[in-house]
Amino acid sequence: MSSAGWRQLPHTSDIYIEAYGRSLEEAFEQAGLALFRTIIPVAEGVERWVEVVAEAQDLQGLLYEWLEKLLHVFELDNLVGTVVKVRRLTVGEVCRIEGVVGGVEYNRAIHETGTAVKSPTYAFMEIDTAKNVVRFVLDI
Repeated sequence: MSSAGWRQLPHTSDIYIEAYGRSLEEAFEQAGLALFRTIIPVAEGVERWVEVVAEAQDLQGLLYEWLEKLLHVFELDNLVGTVVKVRRLTVGEVCRIEGVVGGVEYNRAIHETGTAVKSPTYAFMEIDTAKNVVRFVLDI
């Protein structure tokens, strides 16, 4: 892929996302942005940063844990992510991702609400390391 981004794919009842980049790190960043844009479609600026670290036994587990931690940033830290950066992604016996989310305080009076996300899922999850593409479903 020559650029980074994400798009919503057809799904009968949930949100199905394809995220891609020039590297797997960029694809994971775009996956995070897709999650935040699903919840709050429009937000700009960075008021503060939150560190995010996730670990799992494989890449699919890592994508799930990464998205789950990012969802917690919104729900528990009340932060709408506008920038998602992966600082380090390691694949081995234990897969680990370290990153940061920059964003703005969620304010119901200012931010248009999109779709409430309950959780990421393993349904239809795919990770193509050769093409730096990840696909996943968000349970709504």
